[in-house]
Amino acid sequence: MKITISGHHVEITEAIKQAIENKFAKIAKHFPDLMTIDSVITVEPHEQKLEVTTLYEGQKVSVKASGKELYSAIAAASKKLQAALKHRKGVLKKKLNEKYQVKQSDGFMPV
Repeated sequence: MKITISGHHVEITEAIKQAIENKFAKIAKHFPDLMTIDSVITVEPHEQKLEVTTLYEGQKVSVKASGKELYSAIAAASKKLQAALKHRKGVLKKKLNEKYQVKQSDGFMPV
């Protein structure tokens, strides 16, 4: 899995890269269909933001998290992404199990 990390008003250090790769590597084990994860780190006064976007089964899945510390924002984004991917997986399984129902028209109703 390829993880792309970019920063807005912040320099991406090796420690930040390692923290993001470690958190999202766990998600990759549960969802092996993931090919890429794009993350954008934004630093504003008194707030650190992380936005994570990926493509899962033809649908774009995006989550945002923020916090006073960057590492807590990374952990929150990881949890949110895992929950969003589980939800998407459940939607796909439901569609597989739905049965096709034929609509009845009024023209063929017995009198």
